[in-house]
Amino acid sequence: MSFSGSLKDGRSVWLDGIKVDVTTHPAFAGTLETITYLLALLDDESNQSIAGFKSPKSNRFVHSAFYIPRSYEDLIKRKKAFALWSNKTYGVMSRLSDYANSLITGYYLDRHQFAQYDAGFVEKITKYYELARDERRIVTTAILDPQIDRSKPAEEQDEDALLRIIRETEEGVVVRGAKMIATGAPYAHDVIVTSPQKLSPNQIAQANMFIVPLSLPGIQIVCRESFASNKEHHKLSSRFDEMDAVLLFDDVLIPWDRVLIKGSPEGVLKAHRHQQLDALAQHQTVVRLLSKLEFIAGVTTAIAQSIGADYFLHVQEKIGELYTQIDSIEALLISSEKEGHLNEQNVYLPNITPLQTARNLGTHFYGRALDILKQIGAGGFIQLSSTPILENHELYPLFSKYYKGAKVDARTKENLFRVGWELIGSQLGSRHDLYERFYTGDPIRVYALQYETYDKSYLKNKLNHFLNNLIEREVNEDEYADSVFAEVE
Repeated sequence: MSFSGSLKDGRSVWLDGIKVDVTTHPAFAGTLETITYLLALLDDESNQSIAGFKSPKSNRFVHSAFYIPRSYEDLIKRKKAFALWSNKTYGVMSRLSDYANSLITGYYLDRHQFAQYDAGFVEKITKYYELARDERRIVTTAILDPQIDRSKPAEEQDEDALLRIIRETEEGVVVRGAKMIATGAPYAHDVIVTSPQKLSPNQIAQANMFIVPLSLPGIQIVCRESFASNKEHHKLSSRFDEMDAVLLFDDVLIPWDRVLIKGSPEGVLKAHRHQQLDALAQHQTVVRLLSKLEFIAGVTTAIAQSIGADYFLHVQEKIGELYTQIDSIEALLISSEKEGHLNEQNVYLPNITPLQTARNLGTHFYGRALDILKQIGAGGFIQLSSTPILENHELYPLFSKYYKGAKVDARTKENLFRVGWELIGSQLGSRHDLYERFYTGDPIRVYALQYETYDKSYLKNKLNHFLNNLIEREVNEDEYADSVFAEVE
């Protein structure tokens, strides 16, 4: 079955207040085409060994997000797969399934840690890991609760909005409530649902972890406004608008085999913390971030050169800052890989600390990169014609004369500035600016998590070494002074 065909499963997707078929609606056409192309790389002989590996069960290539690294070389194999998809989409599709599937792999590897919270966790996650791997399932996440009253703590939020179990049956649990932000939900097969909050003991009904098929009756996938547009006008938006959605659960029956943790605030908190510290998944996010920063730096450099602005020292300084961003993130990525380790399960994991640092830097780097692109392109972004002027248009001779650049023709310059405008001024660009600031979670909590998990012992040792030396020096100086005075006397 084709990827598009797999989405003809009765799912309820709402766009502009209308229930739509994602496989035929034009707003989803470009994204579906992109994902179909990426999945097809697993069957392309020239790319399949880069994108994936042979499943031990199906004997066909599946994505390397499911590959379990036993060595540094294995980790690099995973990296190459992430880089292939990221480079094909210029880092703009931030929630491709290689991230969520890496989360699944992480839960599978640490499955025995969660058995204390749900006796069936080991069997269920093993079964799902193999299913998602061999069926090449597209998976996303929906973690956050709706923003209703942020002034209240989790236990005081409107219970009607929080996703919770309202009853149990022989087939599974029936849930009601909502979750956000489910990026990619319209075209995903499944969604990982849990909570980021530290739930209280009286919130048992909300303390759950599910992997939910998005085709289940009662799930309403409510999309934001589509940013997809004409390919000639918007080359990024037309292919890479991955769509964000809110999931409304209207008494949805979730089968028992998709209920991984039920009624355990401690287990759900551990599951969320595991997601934040999943080195294999965070490795993917940094590979994608690097690809995206490289793309923006490339666009900015090309625009500066096209209008001769790269001649000026202050422009060179700004673009040099973009290159510094790239090299910093790449250095942290390499450091995480080189400083990886084999854990007790003989899995080679990248060092999580450089990955956390890269992700935290990325939330600042991206906005700064857009600011630099804006400053260099400046008014050129607003001089773009409302539609491309083609060779057969009566204005083309004038267009060629007045829209050209210092080193490029009018058509090349226009294409560069259109891509730049999509990054800094379009709906897609604004969405990505917001996304890169917050996709890692609440910035305060994420930085606090780095403080909590950081190995602070060597910092303490340095300070103690300094203080000890200082005391020894003071003692020695006192002894020297005493000896001098003794000689004088």
